[in-house]
Amino acid sequence: MSLEIDILALFPAIVEAPLRESIPGRILDRGLATVRVHDLRAWGLGRHRSVDDATYGGGAGMVLRPEPVAAALDELRRADSTVILVDAAGAQFDQSTAATLAARSHLVVVCPRYEGVDERVRSLVDLELSIGDYVLTGGELAALVIVDAVIRLLPGAIDAASTAEESHANGLLEYPQYTRPPVFRGLEVPAVLVSGHHEAVRRWRLRESLRRTLERRPDLIARRVPTDEESRLLEELRMEDSQEG
Repeated sequence: MSLEIDILALFPAIVEAPLRESIPGRILDRGLATVRVHDLRAWGLGRHRSVDDATYGGGAGMVLRPEPVAAALDELRRADSTVILVDAAGAQFDQSTAATLAARSHLVVVCPRYEGVDERVRSLVDLELSIGDYVLTGGELAALVIVDAVIRLLPGAIDAASTAEESHANGLLEYPQYTRPPVFRGLEVPAVLVSGHHEAVRRWRLRESLRRTLERRPDLIARRVPTDEESRLLEELRMEDSQEG
């Protein structure tokens, strides 16, 4: 069973074009997921298909009206649907959320524009998600990020080993990666990676993953329970850091 995704947007082309390229394009071509992008104006009001209006109380910018969104969701929502509003005030989208959504059968993603949506739209959705603490000109790019992160986790989409070891898959940042040449501008590939010693390579990768996470995202270290091996390696890294300091 493939994942079905319906996206409601005022500028569908922003979403459609990137999904035809590279890995997302191959995923869709193989039928692992189906993505349909809808112009919200199809449910707009009146002769001009209006979807927005000035905000009550005054202020700059326009707000998406609830009626077009509600009409679209009435048509698209199914019993198995998860409806997502992309919103800067939503819960932080992360790898765990992507994995959860990849296990669903039907997603509907609502992309706001202008100053956002009428507050009553929130009562029509199941999830509100943000891709970061910043504001975009519209929700299309954020929806594209969410869809890309979700569909690449579908069974058969890409090599399972790739998703198992990448950043955030296990709560850590990924270890450094190297390819040819063995020496580039005086910088050498770590000897352990060409040693052929699989256990030594595994341990080096875990240690460097922990080092990178400790240096760049200590919050990730703080929120997870380390294994015994990780605890030993973290202690080693902290001792090294204190000695260098």
